[in-house]
Amino acid sequence: MPIPSAEITLTTSRPLGLVAIASGKKYPQAHQALEDAGFRRRPNGVFTAPLADAQAARATASALVHHAHEHGATIITSSRPYLGDIGTEIAARLPGTWSAALEIYSHPLWQEDLWPMLWEAGEIYRALEDHRIPFASVLKNGTGTELLLIERPGHRSGYLLGALTDREQEDPHDDPTTPRSIALPADPGLAAHAVTRTFLPAYHRALHNQDLNNVLRALERIREDHQTLQAIKDCGRYSDGVPLGNSRLISGLERDFADHAWLSYRDVLEHAPILLTRCRPAATPWPEDAAALTRLREALDHSQDAWNEWNDLRHDLYSIPRTLPAHEWSQVRGQLGLAVLPAIETWLADSEAFERQARAAVPGGPAALSAPSPRLLTTRPAPLPAPRSAAAHR
Repeated sequence: MPIPSAEITLTTSRPLGLVAIASGKKYPQAHQALEDAGFRRRPNGVFTAPLADAQAARATASALVHHAHEHGATIITSSRPYLGDIGTEIAARLPGTWSAALEIYSHPLWQEDLWPMLWEAGEIYRALEDHRIPFASVLKNGTGTELLLIERPGHRSGYLLGALTDREQEDPHDDPTTPRSIALPADPGLAAHAVTRTFLPAYHRALHNQDLNNVLRALERIREDHQTLQAIKDCGRYSDGVPLGNSRLISGLERDFADHAWLSYRDVLEHAPILLTRCRPAATPWPEDAAALTRLREALDHSQDAWNEWNDLRHDLYSIPRTLPAHEWSQVRGQLGLAVLPAIETWLADSEAFERQARAAVPGGPAALSAPSPRLLTTRPAPLPAPRSAAAHR
């Protein structure tokens, strides 16, 4: 069945009254019909009309039918309450401080803006593939967690909730850490309970495992290059058998290694600190790992100046790869890599202890004890505004 080119979805809200959301390729026609019928557009893009006066409400509804027909818009009456209210009610019941905001994807293409941020391979993923999702509620806790709430397609009631992320990610179907969306009941209280007891714990475990995988993959890349460098230095020949010749060539190889090592070590600097704060070796079968974890924390501390310098450069020269010649950009990375080389070697030496302690410290696991707020290294520069945010105000 073809999707109408201009569509108006009507629902109700206790505080707002009658709520209308326009969508479709020709959504401006739906906007015009709503304005002509006397609806008022709100900052988030929905249109509202009061319901307190029954006679006035009937007149508004009658006018809307007339103007919708005049502008070629189809009216759909939803039996569900306004999703903006549902998102707010669920957010108010979650642990901590949460907010909720309705986003509207009036044009069908705007729905595509969700794909880069969607950290999900379950029912929400399939819903976006197979259905038109003209609006959603985004729940945020102010510390980086964002959740997407949509009406469950193909069901008369209930919702779907999944995770959003601004992290670079693999295909969610190929990433074993990807959290699965959850189906929620229509009642906001029951929905919030399911989010608190089921989804959020799974989400935090997924974040932990993704951080751990990022660190381990980074260390594996560094280890492979480091072993190659050591083998060349030990035998005095390149990997293809050609003699090195002199010490200047060795220095050049070390700079090249430092350049590439820095690119990977950034993942350690970004993701390892929060993992270390959760590690409790005394609560595991390997309490002797405490010394190794201390060395790793000290290695991160010793890397702080280089990490700050890197982030300052990225902040001041966001387009530095385009403004510096490639060889100069490589020199910057190489200098930073050489500065943290002792720290990198510490992480390579103690990576096994780190891995088993971090795996034991997964949230909800036996060693996941309460911990003070972590003192994180300087974070990455804030990402550019996501297209999803822009779409919400169109």
